[in-house]
Amino acid sequence: MSHVKSMRCRECGKEYPVEPLNVCELCFGPLEISYDYDSIARTVTRRSIQDGPHTMWRYHDFLPVDAESAVDLGTGFTPLIHAKNLGRVLGLDKLYVKNDGVNPTFSFKDRPVTVTVTKALEFEFNTLACPSTGNLMGAVAAHGAKAGMKTLVFFPSDLERGKIVQASIYGPTMVAVDGSYDQVNRLCSELADNLPWAFVNINMRPFYAEGSKTLGYEAAEQLGWRAPDHCVAPAASGELHTKIWKGLEEMGDVGLIETPATRMHLAQAAGCSPIVEAFQSGNLQVRPVRPNTVAKSLAIGNPAAGPYSLQVLRQTDGTAVAVEEEEVAEGIKLLAETEGLFTEGAGGVVISGLKRLVEMGKIKHDEVTVAFITGNGLKTLEIVEDQVDLVRTAPDYGSLQAALDGR
Repeated sequence: MSHVKSMRCRECGKEYPVEPLNVCELCFGPLEISYDYDSIARTVTRRSIQDGPHTMWRYHDFLPVDAESAVDLGTGFTPLIHAKNLGRVLGLDKLYVKNDGVNPTFSFKDRPVTVTVTKALEFEFNTLACPSTGNLMGAVAAHGAKAGMKTLVFFPSDLERGKIVQASIYGPTMVAVDGSYDQVNRLCSELADNLPWAFVNINMRPFYAEGSKTLGYEAAEQLGWRAPDHCVAPAASGELHTKIWKGLEEMGDVGLIETPATRMHLAQAAGCSPIVEAFQSGNLQVRPVRPNTVAKSLAIGNPAAGPYSLQVLRQTDGTAVAVEEEEVAEGIKLLAETEGLFTEGAGGVVISGLKRLVEMGKIKHDEVTVAFITGNGLKTLEIVEDQVDLVRTAPDYGSLQAALDGR
């Protein structure tokens, strides 16, 4: 906490003490953490970071919690892979894939959750909860188990089976709600107003949001202490897109890298693309939509950070693209067949979105580009199960040869 100054409203700038708050009492704008960057610059060096753990906690000076008490499952410092095969297909010489599907619960959500649960214990909460589109509830359930907290997860009842089973194995109370994620979120917001629970992405949201910054830190460090020319991220609430940029900006602010000139692109599926629609129409606000997409982890029709994501797009000269629903599975398959990586629906959106950005001429062949893969494909088998193509044979050589020749 040594570098945290206060909490501050993103709209009017009013400052607050560091407490489990998420909304300004004056203008109802969202709160975020304010840091003393001069203090961080005097303390943190490339060497001090490199000497730290091979997890996201190597960047603890940029986080609003005490690292010594971290509820840590080993999250972060995930592989940044030079995707040469995929790059050849797309015509990109310097394409990298940041694979966050290898985190402890197989998605990037472990990053914000490890920070939030650590802070919840500092605030002496004993109950942890969240509304989720799937990946978050797995991360919350796992970290709640590690922390020894009573844990409840709320989710739309039509969620993918793999995500439900994964979250349940950690022993939380599983609450399936007959409604969309936005309806689940409204229910949980009402509960957060009336119960002394730490809702990781509601009353604890300012701390939760900070964990995703570490993706920006890691990408810059793994590229040899430089910001990429382009980042392509999936968008649900829009928070991840903004926080990757914040991480890059912060590294520039404290002198760890040169001032970033990264173009921050985002991708959504056509069945739930409110940020893309606002960007393409030139609006400054996001109009809510009713989600209808196979990429359920991105199915947030009323994205909380949508307006701030639009600001980042304008600030960085980024582009927002929507991919057709059938392109989600195509993107998953393309990444798997070229790089041997199996991603979920959000990753399929990113890869197909990246392809579209290249076709639009937004990314040149020699520019350093990072595509963020945020979850593992085993969680969303339903999206690609019709891709299975079996060769059936009797257990003898002749039958096998005949079956293969028949193809």
